[in-house]
Amino acid sequence: MTSVSPTPGIHHVTCVAGDPQRNMDFWAETLGLRLVKRSINQDDSGTYHFFFADAEGTPGTSMTFFPWENLSQGKVGSGQVSRTAFRVPEGSLHYWEDRFDDFGVDYDERVERFGETVLPLRDPDSLPIELVEVEIAEDDPTVPWTEFVPAEHAIRGFHSVTLWLANPDSTMDLLGAMGLEEVGTEESPGDTPGDERTRFAAAGPVGSYVDVLPTVQAGRQGHGTVHHVAFQTPSDEDQSAMRSAVQSQGLRPTQQIDRHWFRSVYFREHNGVLFELATNGPGYDSDEPLDDLGGRLVLPGEFEARREQIEAQLADVTVPLAPDAEPTEADD
Repeated sequence: MTSVSPTPGIHHVTCVAGDPQRNMDFWAETLGLRLVKRSINQDDSGTYHFFFADAEGTPGTSMTFFPWENLSQGKVGSGQVSRTAFRVPEGSLHYWEDRFDDFGVDYDERVERFGETVLPLRDPDSLPIELVEVEIAEDDPTVPWTEFVPAEHAIRGFHSVTLWLANPDSTMDLLGAMGLEEVGTEESPGDTPGDERTRFAAAGPVGSYVDVLPTVQAGRQGHGTVHHVAFQTPSDEDQSAMRSAVQSQGLRPTQQIDRHWFRSVYFREHNGVLFELATNGPGYDSDEPLDDLGGRLVLPGEFEARREQIEAQLADVTVPLAPDAEPTEADD
């Protein structure tokens, strides 16, 4: 039997947004993440796919969006990623609260969870987000992007995702098969509708945690919801072994699909959450220089031959840049 290397943690999280310019403004300017890739949904070429990450697009840092303007507002519920949390350096939440006040961001009172301080907020599509204060190690693999937010406060990749599940036991078994270890449970006051939160930890330093909360509350996909969560399987060999482990759990993963910047396998876990296994390469700098990430609309593979047609379907968007920089449009 092929041995399975435990996943190092979350690779990326992909969500559904509404207006693409509003989405761009919030994630690039308000939260200060770098637009490392602007492309299209490879299964729906009339829709953008935005990738926001750290300065180098390090695995474990990219929050991505499909801005499907024609969809209705979604509702977070069972069978979804209900919260996506990001790491920020210790002592930086005061900075973020002041920034959110300045930018009119909807946020809540801080809460304590597993000994850490958490600041809940929502993006313009009401997507639930959290900032979690953590100690950032000197050898941390993430590289802060400082165009809008100083390094001492900048977001440093994922902290965790929270899953809302009707029947958590089978999903918890799956997480164990993927190499995550159960590290604790605690009551979760203020979480609707969760009563007890169970935390699993992956092997890597970024995007290490998956929290599980039981709920039967119905949800629906739309603006402000997570489409899927991807976990790192760094190499093709790691991915193949993990795919076999997933099959052994009675699930039906796809064959490998080339997503140009990584290679992917998809499956719905037992409670309906869409999971992805993603390789760490070739990376976002495989088709653009590191200094120019996000600088143009990238159309991978066969889509480049249809550039004129595709650009005609996409709304013009302007990437927020520092005041002394020249703005660029996505159809340049």
